[in-house]
Amino acid sequence: MAAPLPALRRTLELMPSPVPDSPGLLVRDPFRYAEGILILPPPLVPCLLLFDGRHDEGDLREVLVRLTGDVEVSGIVDHLRDTLSRGGFLENEVFEALRAARHRSFAEEPWRAALHAGSAYPSDPDELRRLLARYLEEAPRPSLAAGALVGIAAPHVSPEGGWRSYGAAYGALGPELRDRIFVVLGTSHYGQPERFGLTHKPFRTPLGETTTERELVSRLADAAGPAACLEDYCHSVEHSIEFQVVFLQHLFGPGVRVLPILCGPFLRATRAGGRPEEDGGVRRMIEILGELAGAEGDRLFWVAGVDMAHVGRRYGDRFAARADEGRMAEVATADRERCARLAAADLQGFWSLVSQEGDPLRWCGASPLYTLAAALRPFAGALLHYEQWNIDAASVVSCAGLAFLR
Repeated sequence: MAAPLPALRRTLELMPSPVPDSPGLLVRDPFRYAEGILILPPPLVPCLLLFDGRHDEGDLREVLVRLTGDVEVSGIVDHLRDTLSRGGFLENEVFEALRAARHRSFAEEPWRAALHAGSAYPSDPDELRRLLARYLEEAPRPSLAAGALVGIAAPHVSPEGGWRSYGAAYGALGPELRDRIFVVLGTSHYGQPERFGLTHKPFRTPLGETTTERELVSRLADAAGPAACLEDYCHSVEHSIEFQVVFLQHLFGPGVRVLPILCGPFLRATRAGGRPEEDGGVRRMIEILGELAGAEGDRLFWVAGVDMAHVGRRYGDRFAARADEGRMAEVATADRERCARLAAADLQGFWSLVSQEGDPLRWCGASPLYTLAAALRPFAGALLHYEQWNIDAASVVSCAGLAFLR
C-alpha cells in the first residue's frame, strides 16, 4: 500500500491571491516557520484537499489527470509535493526541523526584534516619529469624565488603518505617566486557547530598546503555572504588542518600562458559553493580575492591544464588506453595544454578547479586553473613537480607542 501524502499544516493562512497577475490561492505561514509565500494557480487548488494524511500519490495523479486531461502528470505531482514540502507547508520532518530551528533562534535572541518595521510602519526613526506625531495631532481628542486614568485600549490593526483610534487612545496619556510600568495585554492570534504568553526579552524597534520588567515577568510565570508560557515563541511573530510599544516609545522614550503579556483566545467560553474564569488557568491569571494591580497601584498603567470585528471574504464570509456601508452599519451597532457594556463595567453582559452564537463578529480582542477589565475592577470606561477599515477591497476590520478610569 502506498504511503499517504503528508497533511497540509492546519495553522497556515489561506486566502484568495491579492496579486492581479497571479490569481489563485495564497498560502502563507503566520508563524514564519516557512518564510516564503506560495500562490497556487486555480487548477491546482483542489489538489490541496488530498494532502490530508490519508490520500496517496495515486489519488493525486488521478485528480490531476482529470483536471488537465493529460495522462502524464508525474512532473506536476513531483513539483507540487516538493514545493509544499521544501517550503515547510506540510506536516513532515522538514517542517519539524524548521520549527525547531525557529524556536531555538528566538530563545537565543537577546531581544524581540521589530518584525513589522518597514512594512506596517516606517523603519527610519525620524520618519516614524513624524508619522506618529501626525497621528496624535490629527486624531480626535474627546474629553474624559472625572477619574484617574488607569488604562487604555488601542487597536493592533496596521496603524494606517486605525490611526484615529490609536491617536485617540494614546492622546489621552500625559507626561506624568513617563515612569509607569506599562502592562501591555496583546491578542495572541496564534497562541494556545486559555493560555498567556510571557517573555523577558526587551522589544527593539527603530526608536530603541524597551526595558522589560523581568522581575514581574518571573513572578507572573511562577504564580500562573501552566496557564503561562514563558518565552512564548508567539511573541516573535505577533504584532499586537509591537504596535503598542512603538506608540509608548514615541511618548515616553525608547527605554519605556513594559510588562508584555499575550492573551490566547478564550475558546471554551466563546463556543460553549459561560464565563472565561470557569477555566482554572484563566481564573488564576486574572486573580494574579488583579493582585498585581492592587499591590503595585499607581506604579502600573494598563494597555490592551485589540481589534474588534473581522468581516468579509478574507474571513470566510460569502459577501464583500465595505467600511460603514450595508451590513457594516449593523456591525458598528453591535460593536458599540459591546463597548458600552465594557464602559459600564458589566463584564458578564460584555461576555454574553461576545459568546452569543460563538462570536460571529470574530472579535480578536475579546480576551485581552476581558482580562484587563477583570483585573482592574472596579472601573469606569469610555469609548474614545470607533472606526472601520477595509483591509482589502472585500474585507473590513473594526477597531476603537477606549479609556479605563477609577
